[in-house]
Amino acid sequence: MSRFLNNRFKTFNAYTPGEQPTDTAYIKLNTNESPYPPPPGVIEAVSKSELSKLNLYPNPDASGLIDKIAGVYDVRAENVVVGNGSDELLAFAFYAFFESGVVFPDITYGFYPVYAELYDVPYSEIPLRDDLTVDVRDYLGIGKNIVLANPNAPTGTALLPEEIEKIVKNNPDYLVLIDEAYIDFGGVSAIPLTKKYDNLLVIHTYSKARSMAGARLAYAIGNESIVSDLKMMKYSFNPYNVNRLTQAAGIAALGEAEYYLKNNREIAKTREHTSQCLQKLGFEMTDSKANFLFVKHPGIGGQELYMKLKNKGILIRHWDKERIKDYVRISIGTKEQMDKLLEAVTEIVRGTEA
Repeated sequence: MSRFLNNRFKTFNAYTPGEQPTDTAYIKLNTNESPYPPPPGVIEAVSKSELSKLNLYPNPDASGLIDKIAGVYDVRAENVVVGNGSDELLAFAFYAFFESGVVFPDITYGFYPVYAELYDVPYSEIPLRDDLTVDVRDYLGIGKNIVLANPNAPTGTALLPEEIEKIVKNNPDYLVLIDEAYIDFGGVSAIPLTKKYDNLLVIHTYSKARSMAGARLAYAIGNESIVSDLKMMKYSFNPYNVNRLTQAAGIAALGEAEYYLKNNREIAKTREHTSQCLQKLGFEMTDSKANFLFVKHPGIGGQELYMKLKNKGILIRHWDKERIKDYVRISIGTKEQMDKLLEAVTEIVRGTEA
């Protein structure tokens, strides 16, 4: 680090993204990307006409995109804000709303504690139950702002809308932020509840279910006063946060619902098949409603399995955190990719048992 870095960042732990190798051909099952490309309509939206306008700033309001999103969810444009990926919207929310503190699970998306520390937000982590699920009772009347990934990451377990509502209803004076990055693979969205409660904010991303991780696009839906605050953050930080190509692609993607629905169903089907095969090999796992599985095997540690699969050309994700060090997270790829994973895992497990 340089001698100019502020003292409070000299012990700061930055977020570590999943590996993105460029020098070796891996089967990438480590960052929860969709294995399917965007539909032709989305690709065509990034036209020569749009490319020729790259000398011009994009629409800072992203009004065309916001109007389309509002129409999909039957809300007003004033209830929608867009961001450069959900991480940016999360950053705005932590900075804008959580001065008094925030709580989230002890095992969840790793950016939450990073943002809390970055913005000097007091935070506490509420332990998941032994089965790695959220206990709704832990959040009722807690008297603090709340952030929940639903389905949770990296466990994949999901709360029902009525459980989310119970948390929101029992904390009327605090913001409840629901991060629904994986909602399209088996969960039920809490977005309809934003019409009923003014303390609920729901964030969606295009990165997973809409095959646009490389485009960096997300949106948040909530009460217009909350959205107005987030827009103030946006205009104070980066008013042109969503470029014109991404805006065009984002609008086109909203017209491709059937394409994405088909892909997401296929991913869920492949997830269940992979889950059954891994269980036959002795793996234990959470009840994932996301586009990944969170698994462990009694005969092999998480770090060892991660390394052995990497040596076989397959990337998965592992964390050293004590409660989950025996687990690995496996993104769901195509049927062909998962068959190769299962073949490699079978070899590893049988070699361990020999």
